[in-house]
Amino acid sequence: MVKILFICHGNICRSTMAESVMTHLVKQHGMEKSFYISSAATSREEIGNPPHYGTVNKLREVGIPLVPHRAAQMTAQDYVQYDYLIGMDTANIRNMTRIAGGDREGKIHKLLTFADSGRDVADPWYTGDFDATYADVSEGCSGLFRHILAHDQDKL
Repeated sequence: MVKILFICHGNICRSTMAESVMTHLVKQHGMEKSFYISSAATSREEIGNPPHYGTVNKLREVGIPLVPHRAAQMTAQDYVQYDYLIGMDTANIRNMTRIAGGDREGKIHKLLTFADSGRDVADPWYTGDFDATYADVSEGCSGLFRHILAHDQDKL
């Protein structure tokens, strides 16, 4: 089984969107028993809160079921438990690495690196543009899925 943790600042916009998009992608391929997917925050600001209404509305618009979720904070133990810890932007990566105490096993990645880009996924909390965020998240999740199929066959 491949275990993926998507991470952003508050765990109510981008990482919850990525969790739902990736879960949907995996189900479309009939591989839900081969994956464990969740999401978390680097901050404590939104702990316990549901996904942002902009994320909920965008997923509804594109026909992707929202994974029931309440914001939770990433812990050092998550680094041990997950195969991939996927951040949405450079600040997330820096904070994830700090929380994990380093990245000795190379598990921490920025989502859009799997879409051959070094760009950050813009935070719709600030931009208000959930369409652009969805496009980036969808592209990144598709790239991550292809990467896992090519490199982690032994876990599937």
